Amino acid sequence: MTNPPVSLPWSQPGWIKRAVSWIDETVTLLGLQLVDEVTQPHVRPWSTVLQVPTNQGILYFKATAPMLGHEAALTQSLARWRPDCMPVVLATDLESGWFLMRGSGVSLRSLVQHEGQGQRWQRCLTLYAQVQVDMIPRAQQLLDLNVLDRGLVTLPDQLARLLEDVDALCIEHEDGLSANEYNELQAHLPRFRQLCTELANYGIPETLHHDDFHDGNIFFDDTDSIGRITFADWGESCVAHPFFSLVVGLRSAAYTMQLQPGDPALDQLRDAYLRPWSRYAGWADLQAAFALANRIGMVNRALTWYLVVSNLQEPYRTEQADAVPGWLHEYLTAEKGLGTGD
Repeated sequence: MTNPPVSLPWSQPGWIKRAVSWIDETVTLLGLQLVDEVTQPHVRPWSTVLQVPTNQGILYFKATAPMLGHEAALTQSLARWRPDCMPVVLATDLESGWFLMRGSGVSLRSLVQHEGQGQRWQRCLTLYAQVQVDMIPRAQQLLDLNVLDRGLVTLPDQLARLLEDVDALCIEHEDGLSANEYNELQAHLPRFRQLCTELANYGIPETLHHDDFHDGNIFFDDTDSIGRITFADWGESCVAHPFFSLVVGLRSAAYTMQLQPGDPALDQLRDAYLRPWSRYAGWADLQAAFALANRIGMVNRALTWYLVVSNLQEPYRTEQADAVPGWLHEYLTAEKGLGTGD
């Protein structure tokens, strides 16, 4: 991987002290008071979250690594555009990539043992599709916020550049691509360009896409089916074909609800998502576009992991390196009709 590693801000001396100082000043400006120590319950190679106990409940501070530094500005904008289903952002430091927000409730994943999880997922997918439709006119605004550009016209060249970085593909290493798979992908580039054009021809507008749309990033403010839904964790987001979001989304639902491939419940979730798109295409075309986007979206996922992994320090770079060839392997398998991508 050719990118020089980026030192994670929260690993640097004095970072926690500076963050807590900003939190203290911000909480005071909001008319609140800290009632206990700020803690750091969540640390990942690409982000960290601090828990902020105040006299009006727990708040959450988030900081992202530089390669995903658009998350603060994007979340702030989404909270303004769709306050019904986005995190409640109280303050931001856009230069640092910091933001402070209220809690959003409990994750959809944590509710898996409660009755009605399938219905909750359907509500989430319908609402999420409606948000994507609403964001169509804002595509350029999203790009201006430095959201990743994954338009279909750009994907073939992005894939070609990824294939030039043979180190990122871990060829003939454990959990990497085989030499044969690498050669197949190189030969497949013209076909991939054709597939992107075919998907674009269905006429589904490109818009906001959450590239890590799983049930750990969806929150309910109650355990029943009428609670407020919040979509969070927008760091891995793009302007792209909207249907890419269910590459991760349906896998997440299937995994936590223990659904096997081909389970009718997965078709019901897909259909709940597709219905808001019926203004753009007939039902048969929506289903065909969805099946194609599910495969192309695997390449998009590889590109997102490539962005993240190629900017990580060791040992995180090595620990996460298999994600890039892993998604490309899944794409090849799906294209051969041997996997679950069709």
